[in-house]
Amino acid sequence: QVQLVESGGGLVQAGGSLRLSCAASRSSFSINHMGWYRQAPGKQRELVASITSVGRTAYGDSVKGRFTISKDYANNTVHLQMNSLKPEDTGVYYCNAENEYYVNFWGQGTQVTVSS
Repeated sequence: QVQLVESGGGLVQAGGSLRLSCAASRSSFSINHMGWYRQAPGKQRELVASITSVGRTAYGDSVKGRFTISKDYANNTVHLQMNSLKPEDTGVYYCNAENEYYVNFWGQGTQVTVSS
C-alpha cells in the first residue's frame, strides 16, 4: 500500500504564497502519477495539479499561472508551490497517487485558508 502524508498548509493573506508537500511511502508498485485536489466548503472536489512519472504536468484552469507542481525524486515527494493566492483557493488540499493498476491512494488533507 502507498501512504501519503501532506504538510505545509496554513493561513495566508491574499496575494501571499504557500508550499505544500506530499511524501509517499515506498511501494513495490509503480506510481503512474501524483496530484493535488482540493475541496472548498459546499463545493465538489476538483483537480488542482498533477504530475506523471515522466514529469508531465497538468493544472486546473483556475490555478494556471499561479501554482506549480514538482517532484523531488530523491525523497519521493511532490510539492505544490502556490503563489498569488486568492480567497477562492481556500479549502482542504488532498494529495493523490495512482499506481500502475489504477488504484488510487489519498492523503488525509491539509487546510489552506486565504484571507482577504
